[in-house]
Amino acid sequence: MSDSTEERFIVLRNHEEQYSLWRADMDIPAGWRQCWGPDTKQACMDWVDKEWTDMRPLSLRKAMEEDERRAREEEAKKKPH
Repeated sequence: MSDSTEERFIVLRNHEEQYSLWRADMDIPAGWRQCWGPDTKQACMDWVDKEWTDMRPLSLRKAMEEDERRAREEEAKKKPH
């Protein structure tokens, strides 16, 4: 099947910066927005592979960063000046 007749897809992203492939002829579900495509399924998958380098949800990444910041602050308080 050529690209011109191949089913088209889009890449969606939600508020947690998680991605999903969606058929281009379908309505975008609430809470998601289009960030790539329409294109072939393989092109969309390739784009996601390149862009989605950290699979953790955004809220988890932020919480972990905050935990690390607090730990550094606590460690700095323990060091003599």
